[in-house]
Amino acid sequence: MSRAIEWILLGATSCLAIIVGVRWHRPARIGPWTLLAGSVASLAIGDIFYAIKADSVAETFYLSMFLLVAAALLQFTRFGSLLGDRARLIDLLAASCTTLLVIWVFLIGDQGTIGKISAADVIGDLVLIAVAVRLVLAAGRNVSASLLLAGSIGMLISDVVYPMAEGWVTETGYIVLYVTWGLAALHPSMKRLTEPMPPSPTQWRGHWAVLLCASVATPPTVLLIEALNGGVQDGVVIAVVGGITLLLTITRLADSVMQNGRAAARERALRTASGALVAAADQRAVEEAVHAAVGQLLPATSVLFATDNRKLAEAGLSAEPTGSGPHRRSWLANKDGDYGTLVCPLWLEPMAVARPSGGALIVTARRDLLAATHDALEVLAGQAAMALDRIMLVEAVGRRDSDQYLRTVISNTAELMLVIDDDQRIRYASPAVRKLLGQDELSPLATLTDLVHPDDQSPVRRAFQSNGDGKLFCALRRSDETQILVEATYRDLREDRLVQGYVVTMRNVTDGHDPQEQHPHRDHVDELPAWINRRSAQHKFRY
Repeated sequence: MSRAIEWILLGATSCLAIIVGVRWHRPARIGPWTLLAGSVASLAIGDIFYAIKADSVAETFYLSMFLLVAAALLQFTRFGSLLGDRARLIDLLAASCTTLLVIWVFLIGDQGTIGKISAADVIGDLVLIAVAVRLVLAAGRNVSASLLLAGSIGMLISDVVYPMAEGWVTETGYIVLYVTWGLAALHPSMKRLTEPMPPSPTQWRGHWAVLLCASVATPPTVLLIEALNGGVQDGVVIAVVGGITLLLTITRLADSVMQNGRAAARERALRTASGALVAAADQRAVEEAVHAAVGQLLPATSVLFATDNRKLAEAGLSAEPTGSGPHRRSWLANKDGDYGTLVCPLWLEPMAVARPSGGALIVTARRDLLAATHDALEVLAGQAAMALDRIMLVEAVGRRDSDQYLRTVISNTAELMLVIDDDQRIRYASPAVRKLLGQDELSPLATLTDLVHPDDQSPVRRAFQSNGDGKLFCALRRSDETQILVEATYRDLREDRLVQGYVVTMRNVTDGHDPQEQHPHRDHVDELPAWINRRSAQHKFRY
């Protein structure tokens, strides 16, 4: 009875450790760990019945444990660290099943034991070790996966040595199983075993195809050999292994068909989006094409197409990944359980450089779907960046031609006219303006506030920061430091596709004022007449 209590404590502690680890680390999927906790509980119950000499009941729980552990380890391959190489795992399982079938039929026979060792337990242990080894190889340096493998090896050792020499020493392997599987759930690396990983296409290799074909052909071959030797003695075992092998083969083919179908769907969506982006004539058309393509690629919870970094800031996202190097094509900004937010910056393909104004394609969806489609989303973001810059270049060329046409038409006119960008930089100045200011050419980076007297710069800046048309009075500074009083009327044409700025027409009103007011401001105001010193901002030019 004391042995039964010991197994109860070991099983309960291991199950509690798994439950605590799941609640503590919160992995992306809790299904595999729940199955693992159930398998540990089933093993503990089987050990309890074995300790009280109820061997038949114990064997039932041991068999249930093998089924639960196999299901748990296979769950780690679903949208997890083995997803990209699941085909290799299926091939290995099929080969293992048929190899163990040959050992069972030709070495073990009807007795079902090798001496006192249970052949069924050993075969189950070998299958679990094969799956655990594949998990370790796929997960890399993962402590939790290594602990799961160590527990499986410990159970195999005890299943082999305990029937030959019963005692607490030979039971150590079972204790190792309870301890290592509990620690595997408590270690932080357990989260990586269910992290969605991008699937990598499995290359066709001839030896793997030969292995799968041999696995499928082994059960009927064994059946034929038994029939030729005088009778079928292991028909049930052969049928079961043949069914399992056939199921694994069908799963392998179904995975290949599904992966090819998804790849074809992604290519079709990108091809459709590419045509729509080439035909897009404005930013709205680009945004509609991107939203339509994302809808074809995956069922997203939300999609944000930010054409510049200002929209990213409004959404509370950064234009650069946190804690990583430059030139990343995409990254997960938020990780909330099964869902995440993928940020794909708008890069110019094939130059692989970021757009000057920034921007990104932001998609929120299930993390496994984002992992499977992030390559296609990166390509879509690059195509959208090229479409946006193509539209901007076409508009810039159109504005340049329009400005050139304007220069040609009004080259001999006396009209004072400026075209100002949204940042108040002067894009075009008529010849009359340059003549009035006494300058042959204006600086390419000159702004309107650079031409205005310092006392008038603040009103001018406020006027152009507001929306709509208007009129203002200000003083322009000439190259000889004299002032010219002008009445400026401006129109807000920033939404116009060809202008995208302000059009300012000015009228010289200096002749209607005192000529003394054309003198520049001086640092030593005492030298100026008193009436100039007393003028206020409101009556500066007497209007």
